[in-house]
Amino acid sequence: MKNALKYTLASCLIAGSMTAAQAESVVIGGKNFTEQQLLSTLTAQLLESKGFEVEDRSGMGSAAVRQAMENDQIDVYWEYTGTSLITYNKVTESLNAEQTYNRVKELDAQKGITWLNASDANNTYAFAMQRAQAADKGIKSLSDLAEKVNAGVEISFGSNAEFYARPDGLKPLQKAYGFEFGRSNIKRMDSGLVYQALKDDQVDVGLVFATDGRIPAFNFVVLKDDKGYFPAYALAPVIRTEVLNAHPEIGDLLNQVSALLNDDVMAGLNARVDVDRVSIDNVAKEFLSQNGLL
Repeated sequence: MKNALKYTLASCLIAGSMTAAQAESVVIGGKNFTEQQLLSTLTAQLLESKGFEVEDRSGMGSAAVRQAMENDQIDVYWEYTGTSLITYNKVTESLNAEQTYNRVKELDAQKGITWLNASDANNTYAFAMQRAQAADKGIKSLSDLAEKVNAGVEISFGSNAEFYARPDGLKPLQKAYGFEFGRSNIKRMDSGLVYQALKDDQVDVGLVFATDGRIPAFNFVVLKDDKGYFPAYALAPVIRTEVLNAHPEIGDLLNQVSALLNDDVMAGLNARVDVDRVSIDNVAKEFLSQNGLL
């Protein structure tokens, strides 16, 4: 009888604990491209597995998701340090990766937003080439590229219109590295078409995003930005400070995820969706399971 009573009480306590955890609702935000949708889904699956009730509001524009967090409409999402620095906080000075993270952490703390640990994934602009062609031409860095162009080697460049025209885009990059492609060697197109153009030998160099899954899938190599022209866009989870204070375990869980991410890992996950056509739900679940988080 005593054992039965103990079992009943224990069951009630466990059920009560689970109910309390499940009653805590966390609103997850995210932007409207593959990498962000993956991270939103992954975060939702992880928190649900720990007993949280989750509402997923991913698929928003960058400005909209940030505004939603500042207005307490979402609790958690994944952001890029450079985006917060330049777009949200209007900081124009040149900072390295560590300085960028520390600055946005400080500035956003004043707005009730906490930056958790930054990952090693840096989804910045980058220049890419076919791996074999880069090796054949002896180009590993942007300085190497500049040297070849200045030596008279004809190299064509595929870029979206925004990067071509923006004040911190192609022109100042060429100035920083001391070269010019030449007008006839620049082909402007939509961002998504650059990858196919590079794959099909329509351009020699293409503007890409460093964690795009098509980089490894198409066997491209990213040229090293050896002068540090591009700002750091380190990927990190951000959370409303009020929510983190109430549930510090969320911070611990997301820091575990962040520690697993780097450019290659993120590009591989993106490729599973964009190239292999595996569903985002399945890719997220595979990642969490393989890393012992589910």
